[in-house]
Amino acid sequence: MLANTTFWVAVALVIFLYFVWRAGAHHTVGKALDKRAALIEKELAEARQLRAEAEALRKEFEAKRAAAESEAAAIVASAKEEAERIAQEAHEKMRDFITRRTAAAEERIAQAEIQATAEVRAAAAEAAVRAAEAVLRESVQGKAAESLLARSLTEVKGKLN
Repeated sequence: MLANTTFWVAVALVIFLYFVWRAGAHHTVGKALDKRAALIEKELAEARQLRAEAEALRKEFEAKRAAAESEAAAIVASAKEEAERIAQEAHEKMRDFITRRTAAAEERIAQAEIQATAEVRAAAAEAAVRAAEAVLRESVQGKAAESLLARSLTEVKGKLN
């Protein structure tokens, strides 16, 4: 048993552990482990806090995104309404324009008819005066004829116009 190396390693280990125990190494190791545990606990608390802040920021950004989406939808709806209103106004303006143009064209047509009628009457009166003048010149002779002709022509012109 005294020649066995395992025995001597065990004895040396026991002696080493005794001196380590006497030197207070177990307190130093315990303090180091306690410091490490406290540091880990502190880091975990900080990580929890950061996670809570990140979660709050995520919720805030989701709320902002939802608000932005609803605002965008409201803007789109407003733009559609505005476009429909503008299209309706343009349609009404076009209808008014066409109505005015039609009325103006009808008025010009009516004026042209009146003018054409007046021109036809004037031409008919002129033709009637010439025909009457030709008939009277052939049938009546002398000074009496000239005065009667002038008076008759004036009277016919006045009545026909």
